[in-house]
Amino acid sequence: MQYLQGDSITCVIDSKAERQEGRFSNNYFDGLPVRGVHRLLFFLIMAAYFFEQFDNWNFGFIAPALSKSWGLAPTDIATILFWYFIGMTSGGFLGGIVSDLIGRRKTFLASIIVFSVSSIITGYTDNFVVFTLFRALTGFGVFCMMVTSQAYIAEMAPCETRGMWQGRVAAIGFCAVPVVALICRLVIPMSEEAWRYIFYAGGIGLVAFALGLKYLKESPRWLVAHGRIEEAEEVVAALTGKDIDLSAAAAQVQPKISVLEVLTGMFTRKYLGRTCLLMLLFVCITPAGFLLTTWTTQLLKMLGFTVEETLTAMTVISIGVPVGCFINSLVSDLGGRKIPIVVLGCVAAVFAFVFGSVKGLVLLTLFGFIVTVVNMAVNFSLFSYTAESYPTRMRNTATGFHNGLARLSVSASQPLIPMIHQAYGFLGIFTSVAVLFFLPMIPLLLWGKRTGGKSLEEIE
Repeated sequence: MQYLQGDSITCVIDSKAERQEGRFSNNYFDGLPVRGVHRLLFFLIMAAYFFEQFDNWNFGFIAPALSKSWGLAPTDIATILFWYFIGMTSGGFLGGIVSDLIGRRKTFLASIIVFSVSSIITGYTDNFVVFTLFRALTGFGVFCMMVTSQAYIAEMAPCETRGMWQGRVAAIGFCAVPVVALICRLVIPMSEEAWRYIFYAGGIGLVAFALGLKYLKESPRWLVAHGRIEEAEEVVAALTGKDIDLSAAAAQVQPKISVLEVLTGMFTRKYLGRTCLLMLLFVCITPAGFLLTTWTTQLLKMLGFTVEETLTAMTVISIGVPVGCFINSLVSDLGGRKIPIVVLGCVAAVFAFVFGSVKGLVLLTLFGFIVTVVNMAVNFSLFSYTAESYPTRMRNTATGFHNGLARLSVSASQPLIPMIHQAYGFLGIFTSVAVLFFLPMIPLLLWGKRTGGKSLEEIE
């Protein structure tokens, strides 16, 4: 057995002798190549991510047309977004808890049903309250799946390439953003009610549910944690083609603890520092990122651009979403996760301020694209950083807590956005975004721990 050691990195790599015919002991997928059926599983998650992000982002492009069709004020848009993020908050908190109880696979599939069906109903209704309710349910399903899938990917990938696969899955999934932007640009100008077809299209996520029902495997780490070692070995064998003995890995399983114990444990002396730092990161970065993604279309319209001009600009800007995720997949495993986040956060702050300062649709489109790229890269580096900050017995619940808190902060910020815009205009909005990106980078640089490259079982 060999060990690769470096800057806080220890990955188990099996020797040639251990890779011979017959059973050999290994820590799940660590040290093994991702290919064949294993790679196909990640592609399936990518597809589900694609449809999830289609439903997550479509409202930001639809909002100006909906406002015109129903005669909505900016405060009405803020109300819809407030309840959407309340739904996301609930999905973040409950997604982690439920997936720890019933498994990653079941939670993942149930989430797809929720956001797909809710999107269809949202497009069908003429009632503002019903629209808002099912938009909130869409948010619940979207983020329940997102939280679950991040933990799932972390548990299914080798330690050496965990960040790469998390970034790559997200990047493919987020290709939905320029797709939905382009569809909106083509469809919405056709008629006053054409925005409804965008929500109907969100129901295509049920295709991913059907495929997942047949092909998605349960996380072997979750199975082992629940005493189902033989099932876990079958999953690993099906994905790697190797007969792997997980008894040694099973011996490392930490005892189960309740949700309350996890939540209180996060604030014990051992974890208090990392918990507070992560809370600050999420409470600042997530509202900044969502302001960019959900309000920019509406804010550009309020600058005086036509719906067509706004959607054209946002189609280009939205290409930055998958680009940012691809960049994250390239840099996330560098510098112990911490350094890329600090660098990306500072760059995002600079370009957010520039975006708020420039005039003209071309410059707004250019700098909007750049800040979107960096925003997505820093946000998905933060996902990996969170998953690697807690041991397995706490990981999914703790991840759900932080992401739920983040969405709660986004919800709380929604009524403030029309007020800031009215008082300080477009520049005031994006100066606020710049401050939110930069503020948590100082404590992260000073006190943040370097993670990444470790087997998940090493984290304590």
